[in-house]
Amino acid sequence: MDESRSTIIVAFVFAYFLLCIGVGLWAMRRTKSTHDFFIAGRSLGVFVTAIAVMSSTMSGFGFVGGPGMVYSMGSTSFWMIICVTLSYPLAFYLLAKRLRLMAELRDAVSLPDVVMARYKSPAAGGLTALAILLGVVGYMSAQVVAMATVLQILLADFVNLSLGACALISVALLVFYCVSGGIIASVYTDLVQGAIMLVAALLVFIAAFNAVEGGFAGMSETIIKDDPGAMSPWGTKGMIGCLSFYFVFALGLAGQPHIVTKFMMNRNVADARWSLPITVIGFGITALLWIGIGLAMRALVLQGNHETLSAADQAAPEFLTNYTSPFLSGVVFAGLFAAIMSTVDVFLNIGAAAVVHDIPKAFGKTVKRELLCARVATVLIALIATGFGLYGGELVGLLAAFGWGTFAAALVPVVGIGLNWKRATPVAACVAIVVSLLVNFSIKFFEVPMPFEIDPGAVALLVSLTLFIGISMCSRPVPIDPDIEEVMEL
Repeated sequence: MDESRSTIIVAFVFAYFLLCIGVGLWAMRRTKSTHDFFIAGRSLGVFVTAIAVMSSTMSGFGFVGGPGMVYSMGSTSFWMIICVTLSYPLAFYLLAKRLRLMAELRDAVSLPDVVMARYKSPAAGGLTALAILLGVVGYMSAQVVAMATVLQILLADFVNLSLGACALISVALLVFYCVSGGIIASVYTDLVQGAIMLVAALLVFIAAFNAVEGGFAGMSETIIKDDPGAMSPWGTKGMIGCLSFYFVFALGLAGQPHIVTKFMMNRNVADARWSLPITVIGFGITALLWIGIGLAMRALVLQGNHETLSAADQAAPEFLTNYTSPFLSGVVFAGLFAAIMSTVDVFLNIGAAAVVHDIPKAFGKTVKRELLCARVATVLIALIATGFGLYGGELVGLLAAFGWGTFAAALVPVVGIGLNWKRATPVAACVAIVVSLLVNFSIKFFEVPMPFEIDPGAVALLVSLTLFIGISMCSRPVPIDPDIEEVMEL
C-alpha cells in the first residue's frame, strides 16, 4: 500500500478516534447515575435504538470475523446472515415490550434484575450475571482482537507494531471511551456511523466483485475449482455442522444481553414495532460486506493476484487497503472501529453491571458509590478480555461464535422463554444456566471433539432447553407477582 493511500485511510480512522473522545467527554457530563451509564436513562428514540441494535450485532464479528470465516470456510456463513436476520422478529416479539415494561415497573438496569424479578430468585439473578460475565470475556476478546488486527495493518507503513501492542492501544482508547461516556456515548456514535456503513457496505460489495477477474462468475469458478465444497449450500462444515451453527444463531439472538438490553432503553414501549424493520433492513445491507470481501479475497489469492493471507481475519483490512478507493476505505475503517467500539461499550457495561450491581444484589448486598465502582470494573474486564483474546489463538469469528453460543445456551431458555411461559420455575432456570455453562466451557477448554463439526453452543443450547422445560414441568411453580404476570400476558 502506497504511503499517500495509507495516510488518507489512517487520517479517517484517527479523525473518528478524536470524535469518540469528544463524544465520550460530552456523554460523561450526561452520565450522572448508573441508570444513565447502563441503560441511557430509558430515553432513546426509535432510530437511535434500531441502529444501536444493528451495530451491536455486527461489531468486529461482522466486519472482521465474518469476512475471515467466508475466506476460510466458504458459504457456511451465508445462511448465518439469513438466520440472524430472521431471529430479529423472534427476539423483538418475545422480549422487546416485556423488557421495556419490566425496566420501568421494577427499575431494572440489567437482565439479571429482570430475571430476579420474574423468578423471585436471587440465585437465578446471580447465575444470570455470572453467565453474562463469562460470555462477555469470550465475546469481547473477539472485538479486541478484531480492532488490534485492523490497527496493526493500518499502521504497518508507518510503524511496525506487534498485535499485542496494537491491542493495548485499542484497549486504552476503548476504556477511556467506555468509562467516560457509558452507553450514551455508544448509541449516539452508532447513529452516525451506522448510516454511513449502510452506504459503504453497498459500495464495498460492488467493489469486491469488480476486483476479481471475471466478476462473480469468475470468482465462483475459481473457488469451486479449488474446493467445490466452499460454494456448496453447506460450505466446508457439512450439513449437520452448519445446521447446528444456524440453530444457535437463529434462536440465540434472544439471549444476547448486549442486544436485548437495548430494548430496555426505548423512550416508549411502542417504539419497538418501528425499530424492528429498520434493524432488519440495516443488518441485511451491512452483511453484504462480509460476503463480498470474503469471497473476493479467496478468489484473488487463488488467482495469484494477491499473496496468501497469513491469517483469515486479515481478509477485510487487506481488501479495503488494496482494492477500494482510499476515501471509501477510510470511511469503512472508521465505521468498522465504530461497530467494534459500540459493541465493546455494551459488553463492558453489562459486565460491569454484573460485577458491581447484579452479583452483589444476588447476595443481598449493595455496592456503595456504584457508578465509580462500575468504571473501575470496566477497566479490569477490558484487561482480562484482552489477555483471553491474545492468547486464545482463534479466528475472531469463532471467538465471537463461542461468546454468542454461551449467551444463547444460558439465557434463551431463562429469559426468552421464561418471560413468556408462566410455568417456568426458578429451579429450572438455575439448572439450565449452570449446565449450559458447564457443557459449553467443557467442550471448549477440554477440546472435546465434536462429530460432524457440530457447534458446541448448539449442544449446550439443546441441553439447556431440554432441562429448562423438563424441570419446569416436574417442579412446583412459584407464584408470579401480579404486575409481572400482567406484563407476560401482553
